[in-house]
Amino acid sequence: MNPALTPVTGATTPALVLDDVTKTYGGTVAASSLDLTAAPGELVTLIGPSGCGKSTTLRLVAGLERPDAGTIRIAGDVVAGGRTWQPPERRRVGLVFQDHALFPHLTVAQNVAFGLDKMPRRERTARVGEVLELVRLGHLASRYPHELSGGEQQRVALARALAPRPAVVLLDEPFSSLDENLRAQVRADTVAVLRETGTTAMLVTHDQTEALSIGDRVVVMRDGVIEQADTPEKVFEAPATRFVASFMGDADFLPAHVRDALLTCEIGVVSTVPGWANCDVDVDVVLRPHEVALTLDPESKAHVVAVEYHGAFVLHTVQLASGRTLRSWQPHGVRHPVGTAVAVSVVPGITPTLLVGDEAVTQPPPPR
Repeated sequence: MNPALTPVTGATTPALVLDDVTKTYGGTVAASSLDLTAAPGELVTLIGPSGCGKSTTLRLVAGLERPDAGTIRIAGDVVAGGRTWQPPERRRVGLVFQDHALFPHLTVAQNVAFGLDKMPRRERTARVGEVLELVRLGHLASRYPHELSGGEQQRVALARALAPRPAVVLLDEPFSSLDENLRAQVRADTVAVLRETGTTAMLVTHDQTEALSIGDRVVVMRDGVIEQADTPEKVFEAPATRFVASFMGDADFLPAHVRDALLTCEIGVVSTVPGWANCDVDVDVVLRPHEVALTLDPESKAHVVAVEYHGAFVLHTVQLASGRTLRSWQPHGVRHPVGTAVAVSVVPGITPTLLVGDEAVTQPPPPR
């Protein structure tokens, strides 16, 4: 297993382990040799383009799909692998779906109690009340789903998932059906509950901001493969591949050159590269809009070709002399009209990502 995909934790038993897990549908590989470990209480977000395998991964953990190879462990118990196969109801997983999947003919309390049928009645009633108070819905216990708002339905779904005290809660794009303002509030409430209860969670999303703001770790997938699994800061600021750089936020790429630890490209000197002394190598440099500075310069051959107002910030697209373009975020009070000549530089203190081919590099590549 790749050590980079295993969080450092003092806990002796991980909440979830995927070890070399593969799943195919016909000739299509949906998940390929997945290695991933989640620590108790860790919140992991899965993100990638449609068809990348993120929902398949969730379904494999839930027991809704059977892997073709590999092993899945939940709280130390093998639930899939070899001849072992545990159905969903025996896996100690809680599920929260995009459409909430509440039973319309049952009250809120009855929905939450649905997975607690083996619990004594008094204990079951107490547990339902406990989790409903946790999600601040105790006063709506006798309501039916159609009498609730979308956000309230989502909180009921979370309460139902938490009620059996699962080892892992799995959330499949749980906020995507909510409008933007409500989504932000329900997301914050959900994360607060997961943190308060110390619940390990795996959340699938297609929203980059959501993935970065929620996850202790972000798992970026493409074509059934994990491209990078790391902290949100590392995924955004030190992407492992060209794909991760472009998918997890706006990114532009410029041909560049490192010689004697100095990184230069079309816009001039970008930065020094410690440890690259005596190097003479071509690379690509990754530049995000917030890393690109603009200053008025009538003599510059670079000029603004598009301006987009985003409220607090204004996105400027600049065409360089070569015809390549860079984007730059500017404060809302700074707006350079289309056609304005500008000098382009990199914000001081930035350590940009370097690519050789499609892979990020932190050490000089070996001589050819």
